[in-house]
Amino acid sequence: MAEGLAYQVLCLLREHGPLSRVELADRLAVPRARLLSELARLTDADRVREAGPAASRGGRRSTLIELSPKHRFGAVDLGATSVRIEVTDRSLDPVAAVEEAVDIRSGPRPVLRVVTELLEKLRAEGAYRQLDGLGVGLPGPVSFRDGVPVSPPIMPGWDGFPVRELLAHEHNCPVVVDNDVNIMAIGEGYGGVARSVEDFLFVKLGTGVGCGIHLGGEVFRGKDGCAGDIGHMQVVAHGPVCACGNTGCLEAVFGGAALARDATAAARAGRSEALAGRLAAAGTLTAYDVGQAAAAGDATSVALIRAGGAALGGVLASLVSFVNPSMIVIGGGLAGLGHRLLAEVRAVVYGRSLPLATGNLPLVVSELGERAGALGAAKLASDLVFRQS
Repeated sequence: MAEGLAYQVLCLLREHGPLSRVELADRLAVPRARLLSELARLTDADRVREAGPAASRGGRRSTLIELSPKHRFGAVDLGATSVRIEVTDRSLDPVAAVEEAVDIRSGPRPVLRVVTELLEKLRAEGAYRQLDGLGVGLPGPVSFRDGVPVSPPIMPGWDGFPVRELLAHEHNCPVVVDNDVNIMAIGEGYGGVARSVEDFLFVKLGTGVGCGIHLGGEVFRGKDGCAGDIGHMQVVAHGPVCACGNTGCLEAVFGGAALARDATAAARAGRSEALAGRLAAAGTLTAYDVGQAAAAGDATSVALIRAGGAALGGVLASLVSFVNPSMIVIGGGLAGLGHRLLAEVRAVVYGRSLPLATGNLPLVVSELGERAGALGAAKLASDLVFRQS
């Protein structure tokens, strides 16, 4: 379905900055009279304003139009163990940001209370007076249509909880809720390394594993919103039990928790002096410890990363053959494992997929890092607001 003229105008101004009426009419291929009428309506609604004269093109100089500087969008990127919140301006650049540890397993009300408290803190500090819209990413399957999580494996108590309804009521603005990897894909496609391609896969490696499928310039969510849930594809026939209840899932083999589990087992079995030392010092091991030990030359840590990369590469090789993307982007906390992980994934993907599919297939690390999700959530929020304008 074609988007309305107001939406198209607002998106152009968001992405390109101030444009003249002539430039807008040329880009949108609409009659000037219709454009002027729409701009007058958007000006009355305080969505756009005049921004001085445009550069001369000969004859009378046109006036530039820009988005209202009053626009503020909220972005909430919820992970299993932390939340990042941003307030952005009209161009989706951050005005203020805050990050805090949370435990998604503590349930929706305590976690969303933290979200509201952090947003109120940013408001008190002057980041915004009123949000125009709020975008939220959750670390589990989400019904995009209904704005609720659906049977999320690592989020006990969240199934069917009215996240969108609650936050819309508390912050008095439109709210959009999506899966965390989808918002990361949207962010990377809007302002990251994938901004020049329409068809790409964004793989999030964190506590969980997921894949944002970006096709034709849009996220493909599937009929019920669970497309791309590669973390629960089986990679080992009789592997470890996954949070979803099945065995041998990719996430159970190579998620952040899985890597920490295997590193701890290796340390206790005496297979790695480096990991044993870190375990004795801190009492626990994380994926970060494995990465640091690998960087220092620990063979066991290197082997753990390579084994995980091979499992991930096998899944991605199947997706490459099925989807034929222009790019694969890897993000999330485990992307910090560095070149050893990337090299192993590339070797498997390029080795198992047909040359036609991989001959011109970049496989790269996210350019935005931890900001990918927040930028994607802010874009979703602005899209929602602009469609309603």
